Amino acid sequence: MTKVQRTLIAVAFLAGTGCATVQEPRLQFPAIVDPPRQEHHVGKVIFVELVTPDLAASKQFYAALFGWTFRDVQAGTRHYAEASLGGHPIAGLFHKDLPEGEHRQPAWLTYISTRDVDAATKIALERGAKVLFEPHTLPDRGREAVFADPQGAVFVALASSSGDPPEVLAAPGDWIWSSLITSDPKAAASFYQALFAYEVFDLPAVAGAQHLMLASDNYARASGNTLPATGPAFHPYWLNYVRVEDAVKMAAKVVALGGRVLVEPRVDRHGSMVAVVADPQGAPFGLLEWQETQTKAVTK
Repeated sequence: MTKVQRTLIAVAFLAGTGCATVQEPRLQFPAIVDPPRQEHHVGKVIFVELVTPDLAASKQFYAALFGWTFRDVQAGTRHYAEASLGGHPIAGLFHKDLPEGEHRQPAWLTYISTRDVDAATKIALERGAKVLFEPHTLPDRGREAVFADPQGAVFVALASSSGDPPEVLAAPGDWIWSSLITSDPKAAASFYQALFAYEVFDLPAVAGAQHLMLASDNYARASGNTLPATGPAFHPYWLNYVRVEDAVKMAAKVVALGGRVLVEPRVDRHGSMVAVVADPQGAPFGLLEWQETQTKAVTK
């Protein structure tokens, strides 16, 4: 994620929560879980949001690609769409115009569950993170804060007032995995461990690249991976993956719908086919095959 991506996300948050220079009605963000439940899983990625300069085009792309449906929310000049699959919310899309002449890349923002956002903020600051948006409470959503970790990756810590999604296998078209692509995986893992009490597992390196697994409640939650030394000059970022039945076919479909393939489909270290793509506006995300027999349960 680039510096301008981080700026775009911060500005979008200011506008969406009613804290922009010109006051407008606040957006009524949807609850993370509907109907509400008392289930909480600290360290789990529980939601993702896309900040995009073309909401209509983004909705059209993801509806055609994954079969998502949308419910529009508007407050003044602000536009937001709640994405659902199979009747449950899985993502949000936030419209943010770009100043003429600027080329900021849209990005998906990762929400990680916590019980105490204010305590997480204190720890994050002590560990070298930057607070992009101070802790605040949103009706129906909960209490949240936006951070850039010590290496620069942006994420949200959220104490959902409606509970967290249950521990079930994601259906095709839903989010299945998250990966932190960073310059120092071990240092980053230590940071997130302090925030979310992760267990950290050091997996064998491949071609010199580190690969760590972050787990909580005996479930694998995310991985930490070395930022590639070659290619675009990206800063560290969170990359979220959607479960698909055929990564090769879906990557081709992304291209047919106007997107791009950033990393060609390949077999990962766990034997699953994986690809990294970008939507027509440039927001990157992953495609990952996941068999019904695979589990995220961690055996100690």
